[in-house]
Amino acid sequence: MSLLSPIKDHYSERRLFVSRVLLSIVVGTLLLGVVVARLVQLQIIEYEHFAEQAQGNRLRIQAIPPTRGLIFDRNGRVLAENVPTYQLELIPEQVPDIDDTLRRLDELGLIDEEDIPRIKQASREGPRFKPVTLRFRLQEEEIANFAIRRPRFPGVDFQPRLVRHYPHGEYTAHAVGYVGAISVEDLKRLDEAAYAGTVHTGKTGAELANEDSLHGDPGYRQIVTNARGREVAVDTRDPSNAIPEGELPVPGLNVYLSIDLDLQVVATDLLRGKRGSVVAIDPNNGEVLALVSSPSFDPNVFPLGMTRTEFNALQFNLDQPLFNRAVRGTYPPGSTIKPMLSLAALETGATNLTRRTLCRGFYTLPGSTHRYRDWRPEGHGEVDLHDAIAESCDVYFYEISRDIGIEAMHDYLTRFGLGSTSGIDISGEMHGLVPSREWKRQAFRERADQVWFPGETVIASIGQGYMLATPLQLANSTATLAMRGHRFRPRLAVAIEEPVSGERRLLPPHALPDVGIENEFYWESVLGAMHDVLQGETGTARATGRGAPYTMAGKSGTAQVFSVAQEAEYEEEEVEERLRDHALFIAFAPVEEPKIAVAVVIENGSSGSRIAAPIARAIMDKYLGY
Repeated sequence: MSLLSPIKDHYSERRLFVSRVLLSIVVGTLLLGVVVARLVQLQIIEYEHFAEQAQGNRLRIQAIPPTRGLIFDRNGRVLAENVPTYQLELIPEQVPDIDDTLRRLDELGLIDEEDIPRIKQASREGPRFKPVTLRFRLQEEEIANFAIRRPRFPGVDFQPRLVRHYPHGEYTAHAVGYVGAISVEDLKRLDEAAYAGTVHTGKTGAELANEDSLHGDPGYRQIVTNARGREVAVDTRDPSNAIPEGELPVPGLNVYLSIDLDLQVVATDLLRGKRGSVVAIDPNNGEVLALVSSPSFDPNVFPLGMTRTEFNALQFNLDQPLFNRAVRGTYPPGSTIKPMLSLAALETGATNLTRRTLCRGFYTLPGSTHRYRDWRPEGHGEVDLHDAIAESCDVYFYEISRDIGIEAMHDYLTRFGLGSTSGIDISGEMHGLVPSREWKRQAFRERADQVWFPGETVIASIGQGYMLATPLQLANSTATLAMRGHRFRPRLAVAIEEPVSGERRLLPPHALPDVGIENEFYWESVLGAMHDVLQGETGTARATGRGAPYTMAGKSGTAQVFSVAQEAEYEEEEVEERLRDHALFIAFAPVEEPKIAVAVVIENGSSGSRIAAPIARAIMDKYLGY
């Protein structure tokens, strides 16, 4: 009989069980040790480090934008300020149906239908708990209209804000400029940290040129947020909830401009209904007294935001109200360069004060039958340099142009500031053009077009052909004439003021190299002829200068927009308005002690002495107190 093996080995099972229990205890003890060690590291050894991180996750730094500095005119009158206003805002997470809400706001006239896509995009892209601006400025009636309907618009409310305001609107638009929303292009040139919390920056004019002074420095405050970044309220009475103090923003500096507001208003009103520009300068220091471009626009629409339709109405307006003609408009200077050219001719020996020319109404180059016509068809008869300036005889300058030569013309006219930017402290200034042989070689590709012809020198002598100048350059060169060759860089900003202490720092004028014509007799002769333009018996603008209680000097100019055929006659009434000649006039006063130099350009104004000269006279009258 065989022995039966046991069905169950209790001893082996007990030993296996004990070994597993011991292994589990060892593993558990090790794991617990790791956890305890990590807790010790986190809670004791690295407590300060992780406590600081936890506090950083709990607190958020919120930027406080600085208050933008103010802009004043030379007499302390406000040109740009910050005014409190209410703007309409929407918090996306609190709005049940954004489409319906925006539709009803549009029906109430509180938003424009064109802005709805922009608002919806902004509400989708940003945090849903952060407000989206619907309107930057609400009128009192609109606030009242919305207030009674507020319960029907959950998540929509109006909030107080500061907005840039220009109290004189179109009168100072091109000189002061405006601020607008910060764009992607702006962010490339701006310090992102310095503009934290700021939504606007200077776009044009003095607002842009003085951005560093006007902006100020942002402050900050620390807020408590939850895990999603939303601000939450805390009980500040509990010491454990103490929030570190922030830093107050530093307001921007106030800027004083050389602009005379009264003169600016007069010049703007005189140009109303015309396309053109007026620039007035103090010849003693280069301070710009008036800088006007017409037509103008209301700069207050830019800080508040515009619809696409409103912007297109400005952008594509045929008269270009956004275009700053004072510094960007380039025009043939016409006869306004004759005083400067006369000084060049005297200095180089191309003419003298006794040389006389017979003006028969036209001039021909030797060996050519082409007639370069004078503005007076019957001619001026015998004229000397004085007569040629006072009566604006073209033939006299045609004749001496061959002796001066285009290179000497270029040399002396550029000394007066033509053909290059003046360096004024606003952006966008154009260079203008004073041609030369070298310029033509570089400007044209074809070799035949690079040749400088004698006829081009002839027409350059009366400021036509390739020659171009801005109203600012003309005013600056007139100031140089008034100061007998002494030059200053034109400028708008003349002082900066600390808004808190009121401490003001004057900005000194910047002298430029003199023209380099030392002969006082030349200056007396040319400026005397300019005086007779307005106050002589035969001057082209004698009607404008008649009866003035002070001495003045000037020069009229008429610049062709298109060429007239040799046998054709220019009949103003038969020419389309935008193809008529430009009217120009430069002037300064008083002659003995100049205080103001003016340049006036009227597009398609036809006659400088008849249209532009009276505007220059009215501006000088205003500034000199008559």
